[in-house]
Amino acid sequence: MPEPTPLPIRILATAQALPRRVVTTDELAPQLGLSAEVALKRTGVAERRWVSDGETALSLGAQAAREAVAQAGLELEQIDTLLNASGSQLQPIPDGAALLARELGLRGAATYSLHGTCLSFLLALNHAALLIASGQARHVLIISSEAGSLGLNRGQPESTLLIGDGAAAVVVGPATKPAQGIAAVRIETYPEGADSTQIRGGGSLLHPKDCVPEDLTFDMQGLKVLKLASEVVPDFLERLQTGLSRSLVGIDRVIPHQASQAGLNLMTRYGWPAERIEVTLPTLGNVIAASLPLTLHQALKGGRAKAGDTLLLVGTGAGLIAGGLILHL
Repeated sequence: MPEPTPLPIRILATAQALPRRVVTTDELAPQLGLSAEVALKRTGVAERRWVSDGETALSLGAQAAREAVAQAGLELEQIDTLLNASGSQLQPIPDGAALLARELGLRGAATYSLHGTCLSFLLALNHAALLIASGQARHVLIISSEAGSLGLNRGQPESTLLIGDGAAAVVVGPATKPAQGIAAVRIETYPEGADSTQIRGGGSLLHPKDCVPEDLTFDMQGLKVLKLASEVVPDFLERLQTGLSRSLVGIDRVIPHQASQAGLNLMTRYGWPAERIEVTLPTLGNVIAASLPLTLHQALKGGRAKAGDTLLLVGTGAGLIAGGLILHL
């Protein structure tokens, strides 16, 4: 495979929108038959946000988008493309990007979704860079918005304790400095993991009329996912950048998908110093596709990622998909 051409882009702004309701593990664990201490040790999540009255993934996504566009110093009319990068659907048809555009009052722009479950934002960021580099767009708005709490199976404490709700939006534009942008990206799929994380019902393979309630809720076999990820990720990292499975040479900060505490712990095996890994899991949980942009937003807002830094965005998603992207800010 030929060496990829760097994609010159710049992150113009990021924003987040979180539900009002904070659900603590102290509150939730006893409902699931666990002590708070055991639940916290297993998941690493002390609290998460869940949508409540008047809040939806649509309203949260639009809220984050408006703030990001304003922070970028733009008007909505200057957005050429809106990418919906969410792991869960607002509804089957029309595409969620059209619903977000309607909510925002954005008319005439290109709008569509890129769906890679938890890695949807990573795919969308790379796609936005391709659009900008090819001259097909100048300003791209990426929205990742999740209300996964609505689809949880309370009979599976692990996922119920992990999943949080929230939204993040990122505005991307052309680079203004040499070497600014995406230096490398890699996506690999290991379909033997496809049945380990799924919602079976609702599509053409299992029509809603043929479903029982459990078919429409989230089903995760966490140990199987973790085992497969531990097997395939080290070699994947080497294909992304030589030496990455042993050190963070050339990387200033890691922005990982917040899959689970066990998933984050795997990173210590690669020789990555904990102080250079951005972690939002304890206070937000796993916010599905919004985890990556929310974690990126927190790193930028807190000054732990800044202009001139090189970031590694990395994670796994249902499928099993492994993805990594190296970004020069």
